[in-house]
Amino acid sequence: MSTNKTDKKSETESTSIKAEKALSSVAKPASTTVKRPAVVRSSAEEVETVRPASFNNIYIGKKPVMSYAMSSLIQLTACGEIVIKARGMSISRAVDVAEIVTKRLGNNVYEIKKVEIDTVKLGEGEDIRSVSTIEIAVGKK
Repeated sequence: MSTNKTDKKSETESTSIKAEKALSSVAKPASTTVKRPAVVRSSAEEVETVRPASFNNIYIGKKPVMSYAMSSLIQLTACGEIVIKARGMSISRAVDVAEIVTKRLGNNVYEIKKVEIDTVKLGEGEDIRSVSTIEIAVGKK
């Protein structure tokens, strides 16, 4: 009987070792982090620094309004001031987010500091079109 128990133990140990070897031989995915270059060279060989996107900007897209409002509120509690940015058809959604944050979720702690509107040209050649943009700065009173 003692030989059966030791045989079973050795079998289970060998299968666990085989499983560990099989898992370690599986190819691990490459990391998805992308390093941004510190310097960009233009055609005239001028050196320009690349500015990273500011950490307090909230870019509005096609997600539901409340998801942007909650992320804006979290960012406001962390840093005290955010800039809500949108362009085109998302401008109304950005205004909604700013109003929800200041009036409904903020408990009258936050206010709209500044609103900037602009028009940018997108496209190349004959496909150039004008798109409206908005930036709403929200901060503590």
